[in-house]
Amino acid sequence: MFTVLDWVVLAAYLLFSLLIGLWASRGNKNLKEYMFGGGAMPWVAVGISLIATSVSATTFLGAPADVYGDNMTFLMFQIGALLSIVVVGLVFIPRFRTSGISSAYELFEVRFGSKAVRRLAAVFYCMHLLLRTGILLYAPSLVLAQILHIDLKLAIVVSAAVAIFYTWFGGIKAVIWTDVMQFCVFFGGGVLVLVLIANAVGGFGEMAALASEAGKTKWWDASFDISNARTLVSAGFAYAILEIAIRGCDQQFVQRYLSCKDVKAANRSSVLSMVLGCAVSVLFYWVGAALFVYYKVANDAIFPRNFTQNDVFPCFIVNNLPVGVTGLIVAAICAAAMSSLSGAINSLSNTSEHDFLGWDESKGIGGLKRAKIWTVVWGVLGVFFALFAATQQGSLLKNAIFFTGLFTGPLLGMFLLAFFVKNLRSWQVITAVLCGMASLVLIQGIPALGVPAVLGGIFSWPWMPFISMTTTILVALVLRVFSSRPS
Repeated sequence: MFTVLDWVVLAAYLLFSLLIGLWASRGNKNLKEYMFGGGAMPWVAVGISLIATSVSATTFLGAPADVYGDNMTFLMFQIGALLSIVVVGLVFIPRFRTSGISSAYELFEVRFGSKAVRRLAAVFYCMHLLLRTGILLYAPSLVLAQILHIDLKLAIVVSAAVAIFYTWFGGIKAVIWTDVMQFCVFFGGGVLVLVLIANAVGGFGEMAALASEAGKTKWWDASFDISNARTLVSAGFAYAILEIAIRGCDQQFVQRYLSCKDVKAANRSSVLSMVLGCAVSVLFYWVGAALFVYYKVANDAIFPRNFTQNDVFPCFIVNNLPVGVTGLIVAAICAAAMSSLSGAINSLSNTSEHDFLGWDESKGIGGLKRAKIWTVVWGVLGVFFALFAATQQGSLLKNAIFFTGLFTGPLLGMFLLAFFVKNLRSWQVITAVLCGMASLVLIQGIPALGVPAVLGGIFSWPWMPFISMTTTILVALVLRVFSSRPS
């Protein structure tokens, strides 16, 4: 039951988020300060912000549900994350920092001499991030509406309004510093829940033993089955490509790298985010194992028969947490949702101002005002897509996976071509990208439209960005070879 004290805790958290935004707005005299914090943000804060942007509320709620229904084999994703950190640190960050760019996709205009390629990449990014943001805002709002007994639309709008407000005021500084606070609440809430469950079932040792007997602590599968996402080859190799695409090509990450003072600081922030990401995964997978022991093994509580595994954590939050702690955990869910939205709309504002309109530093305050308008516009669009997601009957997860592979894979292919392949023409790059997207349709179909896959069932979902990226690169290389031959 959500008590008055819980409401006070939640309201205090939302108010504090707004105050951080107001505090961070000091010193934002131009667009560079607003978008990059003057290039002097502490790398520790940037590293925490990177992981806070990545984990989202679906980690808080979805990871425990996944282990409750299966096991911890998705922990092998951390192998892919480690590989991605090495590649991004050696290949991407130094090039971003030394190229003098203000947007990740500005690199395409510099490398290929084409604004069309740059804007195409920016369009892909905006479409992908907007769809992702809508889903990441809708999913936790669905849980918040159930816990707080409020309308789903109200839960979406309130969470979004707070995030839009502090992002509009403080820019990247507000995003980073609220991310730091939100991560502390997010991680602390997970630790608190784990401690409470462990104490309820006889201590952490007893809980771990019971979870192990039930098969919930299994985390290693050395199989090379590419049709299964829970194998080493899928989680270690294919997922590494997805992580490189996100950490190396996503404007949210690139913008934070550029907000650090130099390459070394940016790499430190990247490594810190990976370490914290591993800690988050371990923590919330153990929360899932603990919940299984609590409901299914120790018989400390009866889980309603009509509930699914996705309801297990919300059920525990509502019925089994002490007064005040429930409000803190709900605040943690809000924290994750707002972190996802604030980082997204800030980077989308940066992309709009730099890649679509063209940033002129001499315009000074004019560009800053326009960037703030973009922040509100993208925030409203994010709310619209979250409300749209609420009307869909199909699997949101399948749609999210499809669009992630559809856009991130070709984007990664474009960056690798820009880094390592010379004498490519813009039409060759664009054609290759379209072929990369088409290849994914053959493998996965179009879930949102009900279009079946021609070659479905062969590859699991972590392979989708790898397939579209590889196709993009191969087609570009073939076009380069054949179009360079003499007539």
